[in-house]
Amino acid sequence: MAVPLSPVRPPEAGPLEQRELRALDIIRRLGTIGALLLALGSLGAGAAPVLNPVQDIPVLRLFARIPTVSLAICFAGMGMLVVGWLLLGRFARPGRARLATRAQLTRTLVMWLTPLMFIPPLFSRDVYSYLAQSEIVHRGMDPYSLGPAQALGVADPLTSGVSNMWRETPAPYGPLFLKLGSWISAVVGDNIVAGVLLQRALALAGVALIIWALPRLAQRFGVEPATALWLGAANPLVLFHLVAGAHNEALGIGLMVAGLELGIRRLPVRVTGDTAPPLARGEVLFIVLGAAVITLGAAVKINAIIALGFFGVMIARRWHGRITDLLRAAALVTGVFAAVLVAVCLGTGLGFGWVGALGTPGLVRSWISPTAELANLGGVLGIALGLGNHTNALVSILQLAGTALAGLITAKFLWDSFRWRYRPIIGLGVSLGAFMMLHVAMQPWWLLWAVIPLAAAAGTSRFRVAASVASVALAFLAAPPGSTFDGRSFVVPQAYLAAALVVAVAMVVVWRRAPLLLKRDPQPVA
Repeated sequence: MAVPLSPVRPPEAGPLEQRELRALDIIRRLGTIGALLLALGSLGAGAAPVLNPVQDIPVLRLFARIPTVSLAICFAGMGMLVVGWLLLGRFARPGRARLATRAQLTRTLVMWLTPLMFIPPLFSRDVYSYLAQSEIVHRGMDPYSLGPAQALGVADPLTSGVSNMWRETPAPYGPLFLKLGSWISAVVGDNIVAGVLLQRALALAGVALIIWALPRLAQRFGVEPATALWLGAANPLVLFHLVAGAHNEALGIGLMVAGLELGIRRLPVRVTGDTAPPLARGEVLFIVLGAAVITLGAAVKINAIIALGFFGVMIARRWHGRITDLLRAAALVTGVFAAVLVAVCLGTGLGFGWVGALGTPGLVRSWISPTAELANLGGVLGIALGLGNHTNALVSILQLAGTALAGLITAKFLWDSFRWRYRPIIGLGVSLGAFMMLHVAMQPWWLLWAVIPLAAAAGTSRFRVAASVASVALAFLAAPPGSTFDGRSFVVPQAYLAAALVVAVAMVVVWRRAPLLLKRDPQPVA
């Protein structure tokens, strides 16, 4: 089975013809209008700071006073972006005679994310935790033993923005991320707006790394670069959560895929049974560089560490594919990992306390987590059977069982990848997906750890359809958390209904201006 490790040109496809270019332009406009609506709606429905500066800006402060309308505007923008993304996929589908180019996909993505760069956070208040924990580091305290409330005080403006559930908990993030955040704190002080924008700039740096690495990895694994960009980088989850939500997953995933791209840059194409060629010039240097960059990703979010295992498998298969090669590759990668991580931990002055705080996210149970819901079901059954409510105990047991199962899945895919049954990057995506889905605190944006590497290597139509359905469903599971609406449960359904009507009207306009989008694509699908 051929498993390319250096550039392999996918089947050539021609450029889009004139009517397809017009349709692409309309799709871009639809998504851009959606992004603008999402940006406007965020002023009233987003996770604004407690002391909201928008309240002092004429006209714009109106959105903060009509949260129901703002929420409907947000939902309408989300709907337009999701529909625009699905329509864009038509021109990034492998097997077509004409495909959008990498540059066209990148320009579209830039148009869609630009309005989301300067808005209040959406879908989560995690960015305020980043600011508070970074300020703890800036003040010379230990973020891995103190929560924002203890270190900064409840009255501190940075603490006030943190969700109640995280005010007393230590930071679960790596030392590299918190050190970068402390530099932001040194610049902005307690200016929360500037802090949010600079934290988003860190996230955008991660998105830029994804945009750079993803199509290159795809080309190495025989997948259309445009397809990988569409599914991985232009994904609504990236726009909603990595850009609008400013989550540090962006930087962690970006460093992970950039490290993989650098690490395999000089590895030659090799298939099982082939004689291993001699080392290429600079090959070991790029291997070390790739492992170092992946380790930096793990120093942001520990999840990236799994990539080192599959990177080691790639190296072992490139050499002679023997057990001894696997051990040599493991020793090399582990040595680089240890050296870089120790340098980061000691160089930042934060030490290794973050290892003990990695369980912090597990304090929250997500309603979309299969593990958490199974524990809740067990608790309900216990009460019904008169055995008492043992939900908390079940959560701990099932979290441990889920982690063990994900570990077994990872071990299986590591071995199967080494035996040439799978591409290692597919094993990486599946393994990361297992760890994310089996965690009690699973969040929609966590699945990007799996989707982005899989987008670079899984070129089948079955995977694209499944990933598209999952991305669309998860995109609407997290609503903008800007208001509780004082318990008025009818507000959210009304906002969804109003947004659906707006999106329906927009679709009628789109299809009238681009009838091509209504027609079935005659080109074969790979």
